[in-house]
Amino acid sequence: MRLLEGAIVTLLASIGSTSLAYANQWYTGSLVSPSGTTQPGVLNVEPYYSYNQPLGLFDSRGGAHPASHPIQRMFSNSTLWKYGILPDLSVQVHTIVDYEWKHATDHSHGPKTGDVPVDLIYRFVRPDPKRYIPALNLFVGMIFPTGDYKKLGNTEDGVGSGAYVFRFAITEQSTYTLPGNHELRLRIWNWFRRAVTSATLVDTTSYGTAHGFRGRGQPGMSGETGFSLEYALSQKWVMAMDLARDWANGSRLRGYEASGRYVNKIGSAGTDWQIAPAFEYNWNAHWGIIVGSAFYFAGHNKNIQASPQFAINAIF
Repeated sequence: MRLLEGAIVTLLASIGSTSLAYANQWYTGSLVSPSGTTQPGVLNVEPYYSYNQPLGLFDSRGGAHPASHPIQRMFSNSTLWKYGILPDLSVQVHTIVDYEWKHATDHSHGPKTGDVPVDLIYRFVRPDPKRYIPALNLFVGMIFPTGDYKKLGNTEDGVGSGAYVFRFAITEQSTYTLPGNHELRLRIWNWFRRAVTSATLVDTTSYGTAHGFRGRGQPGMSGETGFSLEYALSQKWVMAMDLARDWANGSRLRGYEASGRYVNKIGSAGTDWQIAPAFEYNWNAHWGIIVGSAFYFAGHNKNIQASPQFAINAIF
C-alpha cells in the first residue's frame, strides 16, 4: 500500500504543480460521457480509435464464462462532428467505421461504415457555478440506417440495423473547485433509443439469419445511464473516469427460413456495466488527447471485454 501511495505521489509531482489555480481549465472530455453545446460558429471534431477484445461472456444470470473461440475482434474509428448554431443550440453528427475479424476464419470485407446518428443539442439551463447550478442539455436525434445489414458476405460485415432509430438524452455538467484549486468536472447522462421503423431482411443479416431467409427485423429499445468525473492535476493534465450501465431489449425477428419454417421471436435482453479510466493531456484550449480503456465488468447476456482507446479533441 505504501508503494502504491508513493507511486501516485511521484506521478502527480511529475505531471505538474498542485499549488496553482487553473481558472481556465482545459479538457478533452472523458471517454464515454456525451458533451454539451459548443459556441456559435465553432466546429468541434473528436475522432476516437478503439480496439475491442472479448474476454468472456456473462450468461442470463450474470455468471462469467470464458470466451468461445474463435474470438471476434474489432477495430473502430468513431468521430464526433459538432457545430455551434446558436449560443444554446448545436448539431452533432457521429460517423463510425468498423473492421471486424475472427482469427483464421471470417473477417469484414474491408472497413465498414456503420449507422450514423445525427442529434440536435439544446442547452435549456445555463450553468452558474457560484450558485451551484449545472448546465442541462437535451439531445434529440435519429440514427440513420447507413450500415450494411442484409445480403452479407459473412456476419462480420453486419454493422447496421436497417432501421431508423429515434434517440434522446438529458445530460448534466457541473464544475467544482476543490482544495488546492483543482477543478473537478462532473457529468451525468441518460440515453434512450427506440426504433421507429423495421428492416427488410434478406439472406445473411446482422440479425443472425442465414442464406435463404426472408422477413423483417427491428432492434429492441436500449439506453445508457452513467456519470463521469474529471479531476485536474494541472491546466494540461486531467484524470478521467466514467461509470455507466447499458441495457438493451432483444431484437424482433419475423420471417421464413430457406426450409420454409416460419420464425417469430424476440432475442434475449442484456445489460452490462462498464468503467473507463483515462488520462487527458491538452496542449492548449483547442487541442487535446485522451488515452484510456473501457472495461465491461458485470452484466448478463453480454460480452466481458476490454476496449483500449484514444481520442484527439480539436476545436476550430
